Amino acid sequence: MKKLSVCVLFGGVSPEHEVSLRSAEAVLNNLNPEKYNIFPVGITRDGQWILFGGSDYSMLPNGTWESCPRNRKAALSPVRGQGLLSFENDCVVRERIDVVFPVLHGENGEDGSVQGLLQIAGIPFVGSGVGASSACMDKSMTKLIAQSAGILQARWQMITARSWASRQKACIEAAEEAFSYPVFVKPAGTGSSVGISKAKSREELELSVADALRYGEKVLLEEFIDGQEIEVAVLGNENPCASVCGEIEAGAEFYDYEAKYLSDSASFYIPARISTEKSEQVRETAVKVYTAMECRGLARADFFVRRIDGAVIFNEINTLPGFTSISMYPKLFVASGISYAALLDKLIALAWEE
Repeated sequence: MKKLSVCVLFGGVSPEHEVSLRSAEAVLNNLNPEKYNIFPVGITRDGQWILFGGSDYSMLPNGTWESCPRNRKAALSPVRGQGLLSFENDCVVRERIDVVFPVLHGENGEDGSVQGLLQIAGIPFVGSGVGASSACMDKSMTKLIAQSAGILQARWQMITARSWASRQKACIEAAEEAFSYPVFVKPAGTGSSVGISKAKSREELELSVADALRYGEKVLLEEFIDGQEIEVAVLGNENPCASVCGEIEAGAEFYDYEAKYLSDSASFYIPARISTEKSEQVRETAVKVYTAMECRGLARADFFVRRIDGAVIFNEINTLPGFTSISMYPKLFVASGISYAALLDKLIALAWEE
């Protein structure tokens, strides 16, 4: 069989740049070069596109990949059939690209931006399309769609930058009327827990909202749910399937960026410490959310199982979840009988099919 040419996009102009580099290292180390012609393309923090000329992918997380002497400036052409263009002196080298794997997290990578470019270019890509990517990245849109689909979730409110600037006191009073402390404060458009805070008082709430607004124009306030944190990986296009359930015990105030990537305080349980019946309920709800959001390829859906009554409460969905060596998405499918390398093969096949 002819090898497929796969372009792996990583980095990006996003607060989650470092996470993307770690994810891409693992993806590139697990793609089979006997099956694929692999083109690793990194996007620097200032938006420069580089075709990485090295073979040592451990250079990605520490940033040294950017200075590899064999690098070339690059671009994915929006003109159909042009594929990947790289530039060397006065020459332009064109490579056919069959599938793009955007190992990008957050702004400019997971929000429909890159997906729009690839759609215009007519290049198949791993993951959801423009609409689903945008809606899942915007937590307020996710909430509204989940609500319309009858999916149970935490009570929430939204604060915009404009309303905060003009009537901050009213925003705080509305929040205190709706919720008791602690209150979770989340930027509407970030992943990897970037910018999320747990406010335990009015003073902390004011500081948390101000901090979250650094990441965008909208902030979500959510009620605190005392429950087990459960995650499910979903795979597929028209007929998605859910992995076994995993459980996270944060070992901190909550499962924040530091707990995810910088410390070893969190504990993971696969399968989750819930009953078989509850596990099936969570998995069925994950597929329901995935379908309602019109996701394709992959996503990770996060839930709480409330301690007081066992209710399954949807938290959020990520269309390009982490693929690092410690990330839950690949670990959940490994536990479900699909190896990391086989999972990548399936995702590329789903992109080609879609």
